[in-house]
Amino acid sequence: MSNPSPGDLAIRVQNLRKVYPARTGPVVAVDGLDLEVVSGECFGLLGPNGAGKTTTVEILEGLNDATSGEVEVLGRRWETEADAIRERIGVTLQETRFPEKITVRELLQLFQSFYRSGPDPDSLMPLVSLEAKADAYVETLSGGQQRRLAVALALVGDPELLFFDEPTTGLDPQARRQLWDVIRNLRHRGRTIVLTTHYMDEAERLCDRIAIVDHGKVIALGTPDELISRLGGEHIIEFSLGGDGPALLPEAFADLPSVASSRTEGDAFALAVHEPHAAIPALLDRLEDQGRPLLRLTTRRVSLEDVFVALTGRHLREDGIDPTNGEAPSPGRGRRRRSRAG
Repeated sequence: MSNPSPGDLAIRVQNLRKVYPARTGPVVAVDGLDLEVVSGECFGLLGPNGAGKTTTVEILEGLNDATSGEVEVLGRRWETEADAIRERIGVTLQETRFPEKITVRELLQLFQSFYRSGPDPDSLMPLVSLEAKADAYVETLSGGQQRRLAVALALVGDPELLFFDEPTTGLDPQARRQLWDVIRNLRHRGRTIVLTTHYMDEAERLCDRIAIVDHGKVIALGTPDELISRLGGEHIIEFSLGGDGPALLPEAFADLPSVASSRTEGDAFALAVHEPHAAIPALLDRLEDQGRPLLRLTTRRVSLEDVFVALTGRHLREDGIDPTNGEAPSPGRGRRRRSRAG
């Protein structure tokens, strides 16, 4: 992608820093982060626990203040034009609690009244496949239907920019794919979307570009295909060993034919290779020479998850994530990521 002009940018972030005070000393959540989101794209923001991703999104949404740096949202700054920004963005948080004794139509009408202009609430329900539930009480909706309702509420002001924070966490596979269709439809309608997710397949399928954040900085940026190509191989060979021999480092297999990179995966190994048919026989020969029995071997295509692990040393979903909302606590977050509608 060529460098966009300032007028093409929905979000521009330069040297963003956020420092939280703590008894043991300042905690740097965001450390000189730079970011640009082009108008009309679906942009994914991924990061392991504590990487600064959530804090960055909160600052972009106006829910948190930066310690220093420049942040422009739709060409405006939160410090001077907060009301104008709020009129033009829509936010769907990780969890939204609705009042129970209100219908879908009534809730949309209520939220639409908060804006000076916007689409008729009845026109929003077909966009999220809720027209059949227009007169149903919100408490009767399934989890997937409530997520789609949260998206509709984010659309009542006809926003140019939408933030979707973990939109499908906790949904069953069918509900996830229904929400994917909603996001694709919004993208085709020209909306700019910022998506955070703990599902790599979701990011790979929905996002035009992805930024991977770690230690408060963007450490990789590009399309899903560009990021995957950085790993150097198109296939992954995963295997585990038996026997009582000495522990092997992944470098022990780095010189095998067609191997682009190697790493450990728990008690197993993962090799990124160009040609499995060349690498596997050589791997088996080496293990035989070393007297190490093979317990398991599988092959698959390289995924965005492999890139993430290679860059950060961690999987996106690991122990420590709160199962209620898919996030791990971060300094200063408190309960800001939850919203009670109405």
